[in-house]
Amino acid sequence: MLDAIVVGLGVMGSAALAALARRGRRVLGLEQFAAGHDRGSSHGHTRVIRTAYFEHPAYVPLCRQAFRAWRDLERRLERRLLIDCSCLQIGSPEGELITGVRRAADEHCLAVESLAPADLRRRFPDFRFDDSYAAALEHEAGILLVDDCVHALLDDARSAGAEVVENCPVQHWEVEGRGVTVHAAARTFRADRLIVAAGPWAGRWLNAAGARLRVMRQVSAWLNPTDCGRFAPERFPVFLADTPQGCYYGIPATHSRGLKIAQHYGAPELLDVDAVERAVEASDLQPLSRFLRQHIPAADGPIEQHSVCVYTLSPDRHFIVDRLPSQPEVCVATGFSGHGFKFAPVVGEILADLADGRLERGPPLFRIDRWTNSA
Repeated sequence: MLDAIVVGLGVMGSAALAALARRGRRVLGLEQFAAGHDRGSSHGHTRVIRTAYFEHPAYVPLCRQAFRAWRDLERRLERRLLIDCSCLQIGSPEGELITGVRRAADEHCLAVESLAPADLRRRFPDFRFDDSYAAALEHEAGILLVDDCVHALLDDARSAGAEVVENCPVQHWEVEGRGVTVHAAARTFRADRLIVAAGPWAGRWLNAAGARLRVMRQVSAWLNPTDCGRFAPERFPVFLADTPQGCYYGIPATHSRGLKIAQHYGAPELLDVDAVERAVEASDLQPLSRFLRQHIPAADGPIEQHSVCVYTLSPDRHFIVDRLPSQPEVCVATGFSGHGFKFAPVVGEILADLADGRLERGPPLFRIDRWTNSA
């Protein structure tokens, strides 16, 4: 009998599989598609990693742990996964973004520069924001190479003895005695513990347990500006800009790909991932081009690539990493709400601790029953 089965091998499931395998546990990972697929939330070439976390100061220690964990994985596999790059955050001085960054920086003594509008224009002349905006610049930030990160975690898991079965969709599971039986693709597997890291498919199993998940379709685009070199990481920052038209983020050009631009939130919340439209239309790309023309005109250019990503949303936009209270043999990781990728190695260790019995429950901010307990 296995020690644990991990369902879903996006970045979170792969990290949990690797963490358990490195501890010498007998583990199996099940993925309904091919590893590294583009149907969920763990693709799209690049992601931001940042430390002055406006969403909640409690994430800051986890950010620091994540930086160390990604660097450790780089050294262990001798691969580059993280590119250092400053992060520029722009918004109303009284808005959630800027006040949240300042709160996190003050609480954790982070080195974050506050930039008045004139400072922003002088330091970063490619940006066009009027005097109603303020900015914060942090240097403990960077770019994660998404596809490389997922494959690195899977390779790390395999090298430590984990088994991976791809194209093996899970139909259902049941808790029996002290173990869990998983039925997948006409096969049956049994383990002491089950970890469910099923991304936007998680709600089909976990909403009945109180997760209250929704999904959101988000479109990313890669542009090829006339002078692409000026948007390289050594010259141009990662940015997040909260505007009246929506919140947008951008990631400098890496390798042969151009500048990445996407909107953060702002789309309808859907009940099921099957409702997500996978085709990209011109209407999806127009808001991105409009934002660039207004605020970073030098970056506007032909769109070379685009991709659909799916956010899995919790009601409060904080993660769910916990045991199921009614089935403590089952651990879950979901609801990463468009900002979780960077934390994967840390989440993987928390899941391993839950599966190993080192933790009884997940961190309070991430517990699945926090809405019920606060009612």
